[in-house]
Amino acid sequence: MSEFKNVNIVKQANVYFDGKVNSRTIIFADGSKKTLGFMQPGEYTFNTADPELMEILAGELDVQLPGGEWQAVKSGQSFNVPANASFTMKVKTASDYCCSFLK
Repeated sequence: MSEFKNVNIVKQANVYFDGKVNSRTIIFADGSKKTLGFMQPGEYTFNTADPELMEILAGELDVQLPGGEWQAVKSGQSFNVPANASFTMKVKTASDYCCSFLK
């Protein structure tokens, strides 16, 4: 899906890691949420509350999920993150992403 229709967008940006990671929250009619974001090259560790689906729309990175090995992820690929977990990304090139919060 290249676009979302009939959504609400939270005006305030989510800004992390001194502005190197930014996103905007999108809320759908059914109450589900996604964020659309951009990451500059660097290493970032995130914590989750809900399970997440991370879709990499553009760019290249390595991700280490809980208890796993580093794996390469590039444009057009995705990965799932469990709830209540911590994961680390080494962003190699500027990366555009969509994060879906799953319940």
